[in-house]
Amino acid sequence: MKILVISLAGIGDTLFATPLIHELRANFPDATIDALVRWRGSKGLLEGNPHLNATHQKNFISDSMIGSLRSLLKFRAQGYDVSINTHPQSRRLYRLVAKFINAPARLGHEYECSSTFDRWLTNRTIPQDYTRHSAENNLSLLSLIKAKPLLPRHGCEVFLTDNDHVWAADFIAGQNLAGRPMLGVHVGSGGTKNLARRRWPLGNYLELVRRLRERHPQLAILFFGGPEEQADHEKISAAGGGENLFFPKTQNLRQAAALIKKCDAFLSVDTALMHLAAAMNVRNQVVIETPTWNKPIEPYGNPFVLVKNPAVAGRNLEFYRYDGRGIQGSGEEIRRCMASVTVESVFDAINKLF
Repeated sequence: MKILVISLAGIGDTLFATPLIHELRANFPDATIDALVRWRGSKGLLEGNPHLNATHQKNFISDSMIGSLRSLLKFRAQGYDVSINTHPQSRRLYRLVAKFINAPARLGHEYECSSTFDRWLTNRTIPQDYTRHSAENNLSLLSLIKAKPLLPRHGCEVFLTDNDHVWAADFIAGQNLAGRPMLGVHVGSGGTKNLARRRWPLGNYLELVRRLRERHPQLAILFFGGPEEQADHEKISAAGGGENLFFPKTQNLRQAAALIKKCDAFLSVDTALMHLAAAMNVRNQVVIETPTWNKPIEPYGNPFVLVKNPAVAGRNLEFYRYDGRGIQGSGEEIRRCMASVTVESVFDAINKLF
C-alpha cells in the first residue's frame, strides 16, 4: 500500500497530522507512507519522523500553474493507493490537489463549504467536528480505510536531533541562563488569510515586559519568531534596554523547538509556535484567546491557561469557521477585539506561574 498524507494548510496543522501518521504506521507497518506539505517549516518539523518514508514540500499557491502541474504529474505517477487530506483543510484547492494525484481512495472531511463536487474530489469523507481537536478529527479518518487507533496515547510528534539539542544547550550556556527561570514568548500570529490581524497589540507586550521585569528580576524572557517578528522584536529590545530580554536567532523551527523545550513557560496566541510548545510539553502554557480560538486548535495533550478575550465572549465560531474564509470582521474590528485583552489579565496568568 502507498499512502500520501496531504497537509497543505498551516505549520501547526501539520503537527496535528503526526498522531495520524504514527497510527498509519502502526496499522500498516509495511506501507509506503509519504507526506506532502506546503511550507518549508512543515517539512522541517517532519524531518526525521521514523513513520514516514519521504516528505515533499510544494507551495502550489505561490508557484506558477505550469510548475504546479509538473509537480502534480510527478505525484500522480507515484500511484498512491490512498491520499488523506488532514484537518483543517477547508479550501477547495487542497481537494483539487488530491483529485489530480488521483489515489483511488481520497480521504478527507466535509466542511460547511463542501458540495457534491467536493465529495467527488475527496471520495471518502466524514463531517468535521468542532467539539474535537483537529488531531482527533484526523484519527477519525482511519475508519475510512478499515483501520483504528492502536496506540495507548497520542501527541504531536517532533523528532529532534542531537544537533538540535546541542544548539539549545549552547545558547543557554552562552547567555548564562542555566538555573534561571525562562519564559518563551511569540508575538506573531501567522500570515495566511487575514490571520495576522489577531496579534495582541505590541504596546501591551511592552507593558507586560515592564511589569514582569519589575516583579521577577531573575526571569529571562526569550522572544521567538522569524522575519515576520523582527520589527516587533527590535522595538521591544529598544524599549526594554535589553536586560533580561533575549532574541535567539534560530535557523529553523527544530532549533526553536529544542530551546522552547527548556522554557518554564510559554506565552502566545494560537500559532504554530503554540503547538510546538505543546509538542515539547512545556510545563506552563499561557494562551491569549483570539477570534480563531476553538477546540480543534487547542494545545494538544498539554495543560494550558487560556486568558479569555471579553470581545469574543464565546462567539468564536461567529468570527471564524473552517469554510475557506478568513476571520469575519474588518481589520479594525479584529484589532479592537485583541486590544480588549488587558495587560493585567495576561500578567496575572504568568505571575501565578513564577
